Amino acid sequence: MKIAVIGQGYVGLPLAMACVSVGMDVLGIDKNNSKVVNLNSGISEVEDISNLELSTALKSGRYQALNEVKLGSDVKIFALCVPTPLSENHQPDLKILELATESVAKELKPGMLVIVESTIQPGTTRNVIVPILERFSGLPSDSFFVAFSPERIDPMNKSWNIRNTPKLVAGLTPTAASMAKDFYSKFIDQVEVCDSLEVAETAKLLENSFRLVNISFINELAMFCQRIGIDINDVVKAASTKPYGFMPFYPSIGVGGHCIPVDPLYLAEAARSVGTPSRFIELADEINLGMPAYFVERANEILAGLKSKRILVIGVAYKPNVADVRETPVELLISELRKSGAIVSWHDDLVGNWNGERSVEISNQFDLAILATPHDGIELKKLGNVPLLNTRGSGTA
Repeated sequence: MKIAVIGQGYVGLPLAMACVSVGMDVLGIDKNNSKVVNLNSGISEVEDISNLELSTALKSGRYQALNEVKLGSDVKIFALCVPTPLSENHQPDLKILELATESVAKELKPGMLVIVESTIQPGTTRNVIVPILERFSGLPSDSFFVAFSPERIDPMNKSWNIRNTPKLVAGLTPTAASMAKDFYSKFIDQVEVCDSLEVAETAKLLENSFRLVNISFINELAMFCQRIGIDINDVVKAASTKPYGFMPFYPSIGVGGHCIPVDPLYLAEAARSVGTPSRFIELADEINLGMPAYFVERANEILAGLKSKRILVIGVAYKPNVADVRETPVELLISELRKSGAIVSWHDDLVGNWNGERSVEISNQFDLAILATPHDGIELKKLGNVPLLNTRGSGTA
């Protein structure tokens, strides 16, 4: 069986490697030419996939990276794993997915299965993806098969991976759902079939809206704890002793990445389109976006003004131990600090280069350090007596 995985990032590359591991032939498609060159050279840009695992797949002859879909009729399944980000005005943006779907449609043959893993609003598979496939393939929708299966990738999670994380699938038809289940069951332990495409699409949005709402709530509570002089992490630890009815969430500078800050806005937009409220999501998004400004104000209080103060921001990726800077709230933190007159440098050896700037070394040559993303192995002792504002707790450390 030959599979074409469109998009070779944090979702597509692990999927491709999982398919190779059970003997499938995989074509990894990505528009980024430099990424394709790296992949074919055995260089992984995704922390969850080692260079050794990638090189082994290449040597087996079962994996090849390409930058366009020109595949021939021997491909049986297309998996769309491309980004669905927010636009500049904070609205869902499907342009990348639509273009990827067009490219797949041009190679589509009767009997092929197309699976969408990208996050989308309810109704998108049925009302957007299927019509594009029909239009650009020239085939009626009853001659090919379409399924939706939301990705559940948590980069660098050592406990949960593709194999042991339950997988949702849904099909345009029962046959499509069955085909998708059979495909994923080859390398995933538990595959659950949803009643409809819309159920599966909405379930994905619910998962990450739940996280956004609760993280935003704990961040708001952290502000309260800071004002009364207690540590929010001590509060969470105490509450976590309850064995039922509570799930711990932890404070931060805000949420980033490809899921939590994005998916809820897809749900909110869908709710607005049918005239139903989504006030929890909208308020949670507002709180999340306001966290960098809150820590700028905290820095201002510590230094009694920010003009010409030298500040080191530690960690610019959106989460610990990954180099992913998509939707990172640290970008807004740095921007707001600079607007206030501060001289800002940043340290993140995993990221290295970002926004035309380079990571600097941690030293004692700053007026304040802000711990934004705590990667393992960061040597905070190099700060000496520089005060440290910890965005993961209630106070300075």
